Amino acid sequence: MNPDKQHTLKGSVTLNGVGLHTGEPVTLTLRPAPVGHGLKFQRTDLEGEPVIDADADLVVSTERGTTLGKGDVRVNTTEHVLSALYALGVDNCLVQLTGPEVPIMDGSALPFVEAIEKAGLEEQNADRDWYLLTEPIWFETKERGTEMLGVPAPGGEFRLTVMVDYNSPVLGTQHASMYHAGEFKSEIAPCRTFVFLRELELLAKAGLIKGGDLNNAIVLEDREGTTKEQLKELARDLGREYQDVEIRRNGVLNTTDLKFFNEPARHKLLDIVGDLALVGRPIKGHILAARPGHFGNTSFAKRIKEKMRADRKNPPGPQFDLTRTVYDINQIEKILPHRYPFLLVDRIIALDKETITGVKNITMNEPQFTGHFPGNPVMPGVLQVEAMAQVGGIFALSQVPDPENYTTYFLKIDGVRFKRKVIPGDTIIFHLNLLTPIRRGIVHMKGIGYVNGQPVLEAEMMAQIARDKAPKEEPAKVTAIDTTAPKASAIKA
Repeated sequence: MNPDKQHTLKGSVTLNGVGLHTGEPVTLTLRPAPVGHGLKFQRTDLEGEPVIDADADLVVSTERGTTLGKGDVRVNTTEHVLSALYALGVDNCLVQLTGPEVPIMDGSALPFVEAIEKAGLEEQNADRDWYLLTEPIWFETKERGTEMLGVPAPGGEFRLTVMVDYNSPVLGTQHASMYHAGEFKSEIAPCRTFVFLRELELLAKAGLIKGGDLNNAIVLEDREGTTKEQLKELARDLGREYQDVEIRRNGVLNTTDLKFFNEPARHKLLDIVGDLALVGRPIKGHILAARPGHFGNTSFAKRIKEKMRADRKNPPGPQFDLTRTVYDINQIEKILPHRYPFLLVDRIIALDKETITGVKNITMNEPQFTGHFPGNPVMPGVLQVEAMAQVGGIFALSQVPDPENYTTYFLKIDGVRFKRKVIPGDTIIFHLNLLTPIRRGIVHMKGIGYVNGQPVLEAEMMAQIARDKAPKEEPAKVTAIDTTAPKASAIKA
């Protein structure tokens, strides 16, 4: 599966269950959808079968789950199915429901993961619209103690790190991490939702959680002295037949063991994945969350959407993955003849048949700043052009099989424009495009240099690839002569 292409389901798949809060039977069907459709919910039980986008801007409630709403139409508890779709790389899918609530199933995302795998994924002829975090995005609520931070991730992965702290003697402080989406099925998806017994009592008295039981939730009790009679009363409030359960030493009121010692923290991570699906674009970045909940998750998703809208109004320039390396400095020295203090390329991060992207880190330790200018160090424009030319030289030399035997000589530089000054601490990213096919060793390219996503330099360059060293020849082979044999002229018929 190409992670840079959009995907949908190969076919439809159906699950049956009950709503967590309504307790009503509901059928959920996952259907394929065309390119650009995104993730959407459809209420097939309502007149007109209205559709609601999986969009953070349509969140109308975050009490005990994430509820989407449009007009009078609601879809409750969306996070588990969305987490499965998002983590498995499904970009386009129509989720049909015969009721107002996604079925709770076993309280985890695993049934939805298994349903998606049963249907299979189909690659579509369109690129995924990744959103690459290039700078920190922050959200916090002091009232709830929630803190969420999104930062660039090494390798451009989607990573999550979660900490939960409920000041409870049975739950304590727990951590969970997911370093890539491939871990979701085995490490995150099986983790069930959890609730404290005191919360369950309040929810039951409020007429909610009618579909909840010990088979689809982890129930925790951190109070002492809870009696069998209290548990029986709770069962009656829930409309359930009383199960003979006991409160274990770890506070778990369940007939089954925890699947992981930190299952509650892992489930919180699961919820974040589902709520971040409401951003509408797959994310490349590392999300760190302390004491998360649906309110914080969806608010953070809205914050990301705000940043996306701001980027569209004021485009930051192309996004480059600085975690990649095509050529490091040691490999560059094998291609270019330049050496200190005139080697001005630190790394090549992208290279194909028509483009190249290189990086130059500007530091105060470079000799030009001794005189340019004292007390006001500025990277000379001529050195910026030279650095861009060296990136272009690496591209040119990458087109020959033995670059060590060639040198590039620049023939012409046109259209040089400097947009702003470059100073120590800046990182210039040079992106060059081939303008015409290479003929007779002539390379014609246009380049733009960026600092913090903003252009600082542009120029058009033409160079000649010239051989300056003869290829090494193999030593001539010497054939041994048998001096004992008669000469050809002495042989007579």
